[in-house]
Amino acid sequence: MSSFKNISLSILFIIAFASQGLSQSKSIFISGTVVENETGQPLEFATFVLQDIDNPENITGGITDLNGKFKVEISQGRYKSRIEYISFKTLELPVQTFDSSVNLGKLKLSPNVEQLESVELVAERTSVEVRLDKKIYNVGKDLTNSGATISDALDNIPSVTVDVDGAINLRGNGNVRILINGRPSALAGFGSTDALQQLPADAIEKVEVITSPSARYDAEGTAGILNIVLKKEKTRGFNGTINTVIGYPDRFNFTPNLNFRTDNYNFFTTLGYSYSTPPGNGFFDNTYSEGSFDRITEDRDIDRKNSGFNANVGLEYFLTDQSSLTASVFGRLNDGEDLTQNNTVRFVGNDIDSRTLRQELQAEDEASYQLSLNYINNFNDEGHKLAVDAQYSFDEEIKPITITEENTFPNTETVGAENILETEVQNEFLIQADYVLPIGDAQFEAGYRGNFEETDTNFNLEELNLETGNFESNTGLSNQFIFNQNVQALYTQYGDKFGKFSFLAGLRLENTQLKGQVLGADVETLQNLLGDDIELDFDKNYLNLFPTLNLTYELKENENITLGYNRRINRPRGWFINPFPSRSSRTNIFQGNPDLDPSFADAFDVGYLKRWENLTLTSSVYYQRETNSFERIQEETGEVTSDGIVIIRSLPINLSTNKRIGAELGLLYNPTKWWRINTSFNFFEFNTEGVFRGTDFGAKNTSWFSRFGSKVSLPGRIDWQTNLFYRGPTQNAQTRTEGIFTLNLAFSKDIMKDKGTISLNVRDLLNSRRRINSTETPFFSSESEFQWRERQINFSFVYRINQKKKRREENRERDDEEEGYSK
Repeated sequence: MSSFKNISLSILFIIAFASQGLSQSKSIFISGTVVENETGQPLEFATFVLQDIDNPENITGGITDLNGKFKVEISQGRYKSRIEYISFKTLELPVQTFDSSVNLGKLKLSPNVEQLESVELVAERTSVEVRLDKKIYNVGKDLTNSGATISDALDNIPSVTVDVDGAINLRGNGNVRILINGRPSALAGFGSTDALQQLPADAIEKVEVITSPSARYDAEGTAGILNIVLKKEKTRGFNGTINTVIGYPDRFNFTPNLNFRTDNYNFFTTLGYSYSTPPGNGFFDNTYSEGSFDRITEDRDIDRKNSGFNANVGLEYFLTDQSSLTASVFGRLNDGEDLTQNNTVRFVGNDIDSRTLRQELQAEDEASYQLSLNYINNFNDEGHKLAVDAQYSFDEEIKPITITEENTFPNTETVGAENILETEVQNEFLIQADYVLPIGDAQFEAGYRGNFEETDTNFNLEELNLETGNFESNTGLSNQFIFNQNVQALYTQYGDKFGKFSFLAGLRLENTQLKGQVLGADVETLQNLLGDDIELDFDKNYLNLFPTLNLTYELKENENITLGYNRRINRPRGWFINPFPSRSSRTNIFQGNPDLDPSFADAFDVGYLKRWENLTLTSSVYYQRETNSFERIQEETGEVTSDGIVIIRSLPINLSTNKRIGAELGLLYNPTKWWRINTSFNFFEFNTEGVFRGTDFGAKNTSWFSRFGSKVSLPGRIDWQTNLFYRGPTQNAQTRTEGIFTLNLAFSKDIMKDKGTISLNVRDLLNSRRRINSTETPFFSSESEFQWRERQINFSFVYRINQKKKRREENRERDDEEEGYSK
C-alpha cells in the first residue's frame, strides 16, 4: 500500500502549498498527457508533482483529466517532477529548468507488479467512476453475477431495475436505449431484452449509465442510455479466464474469455454455451360486469428449456503507433422450447360453469450475426483523432406454436386448436464517423451516424374446424408486416475548462423515417379490431434538433456539482406497432398500434459528488417532461369468444404528457479493509395526462426503489456478498403494482494458488420476485400475479490463465493479522 500512501501525501502537499505560489516571478504552464505504456490508453486521475529545487518546501502539481491530460501553472525555475498512479511505477523525470511554457508530450507509465495488492483493494473501492456525462460501474467484482445473465448484472446497477418480464428501466422509466460497446447490437436483441436474459454476465467488463447523454450519442431513449462494454483484455501475451457454472433449476454455462496480444495485433474472443430450464408461473382472477360469465380465473404454469451458443471474436491490428483497425464477429444460436399450461375456471355467480386446459407449446430457433469494422487514427498525442465504424447485423427468429384447449368440466370436449408459424427476419446497417479536434484546452467534436433497419414478420394462423376436424387458414389474421426504421444524424459538440468550471455543449440533428406495410391479410378484419381512426399502413418522417449541455463545477478536488440538460426521442419498436393480436390467450390479448408516433422528452439533471477517504457519495435531482408518451391501456374489443367471453385488449397509445421528477442517492463505504458497503436510493413521482376515445387515462403516482449491498472478507479467505433490493408499489390510471423484494447471496473462495475461484450464489433466496397487479376498469376488474423465473442456485468455478488474481500471499496474511483473524 506504500504507493497509495505516497500518492495521498502528494495530493495533500498539492492542496497545502498550491496557494502559496513559487518564488519565481513569471508564470508559465507545464502540460502533458499520461498514458499506459502497453496500451496507450489515457490514465485519468494520475498525479503530476513538481518540486522546486531551490525551495523544496514549494510543491505543486495537478490531476489528469479523462483524456489523461494535465496543465499546471508555475513560476520560472528549476524543478524535479514525477508522475504517480495507483498500481503503476512512479515515473521520475530529470531535473529541468523551465523558463517558458512547455508541453512534455506523452508520458508512459508501466504497471508495478510489486503493488498488485493495491490494485485489488482500489478496484473494490472504486467500482464507480463519475464522468462529465455518465457513471461507469465495474461489474466484474460482483460475486452475485457469477453464473448470472446480462439482465441479472444490469439489475445490480444503481439507477437500473429489471422487472420480472426482463424489461429494463432507468430511474423507473422503461424508455432506455441499450448499446453494446457504444453501438446498437444483435447482442442486445434489437430492442428486445430476450437475448440479455440468456447471455452470460461474465462477458461484461463495465456498464456505463448515461442519464444526460451528450450529442455524440444517439438521441433514442427518453430515460437515457445503458452502454454495455464487453471484455477485451489488453495485457501482452496469452491470457484469459474460463468460467463453468452448474445450477438448480437445471443450468449449465461454459464461458471461455481468451486474449492474445503482440506488438502488432490483439486477438480477443469470448465464447459461451448455456443450458437452462427456468420455470415460471402466473395467476389471473378477472371479474366482469357484463358477458356470459361473472368471473374467470387462469392458473398458468410455464416450463422453459433454452440452450444456446454465442461467440464474440475479434482482431485489432495496429497499423502504426497511432492507428489501428479492428474487425469482430458476433454470433448467437439459440434453441428454446416453452410449454405454458393454462387452467381456466369460469363462474356464473359463485358456481363453476366450466373448466378448460389450454396448452401452448412454443419452440424458438434464433440465429443472430453481426460483423463490425472499426478504424481509429490518433493523429497526435493531444487527442486529435478520427474513428470510423461500419456494422451489419442479421437476426432471424422462427417460432412454431401449437395451441390446444379442451374442456375438463363438465365434459372433455375439444374447445379449439391452433397451429401458428411466426418468422421474424431483421437486417440492420450502421455507419458512423466521429472526429475529435483539440483546440488548446478546449475540444471540438463532430460526426455522422446512419442506422438503417428493416424487420419482416410473417404470421400464419391455422384454426381447427370442430365440425370437420381439419385445420383451416385464418385469412383475417394471417399476415406479413414489414417495418422500416431509418435514422440519420449529424452532430457537433464543444467542450472547455476554465479553472474549476467545465462544460460540454452539443447539438444533434436527426431525421427519423418510420414505415410500415401490412401484406396478405384481410385488412377489413384488422381495421375493425383497431378502429377506423388507426391507419394500418404508414410512412412518416420526423426531422428534429436535439441540444445537450453538461456543466461541472469543482468545489474542491474531491467534490463537484454537475448540471445536465438534453432532449431525447423514444421511437416505437416493431412489436409496439405490429397490428396483429397475440394468441397466448383467447380472452386477454396484446395488439400493436401502427398509428404510434415517437415521443419527445426534455430532461434536466443536477448532481453532487463528494469523496472522503473511505466514503463516496453521489446524488442527483432530475426532472423530465415527455410529450406524446406511450401508455398501455386495456379496453374491450367488442368481440366475444365462441363461448361468450368478452375479449379484452392491451393497446399502446400516445398520451399527451408525462412529467417525472425524482432524486437519487448512492453511497460507497469501506469501514474496514474487509468490509465494503454499496447502497442507493431512488425516489420519483410521475404525472400522466391524456384522454383516449373519450376515456381519461391521467394518473399521478409516487414510487421508489432501493438497494443495499455488503461484501465481507471472512477468515479462511472467503468472500461473502449480500444484495437486497426493494421496489415500492406503483400505479397508473388503471393498474396498481405491489412492491417487490429480492434477496441475493453469494460466497466465493480463491483456490489453486489464486489461479481459480469457486463461488456459490443464490438469486432470489426468498422466491419473492413476482409481479402482483390489481386492475380496475368500467367493464372488468382483475387481480394477477406473475413470476418469470423462480429461485436460482448456482455453483461456479473460474480458472485464470496467466491472470493470477492481483494479490500477494504475504500481503494477505499480513492484512489478516492486522484485522485480528486467526488461521
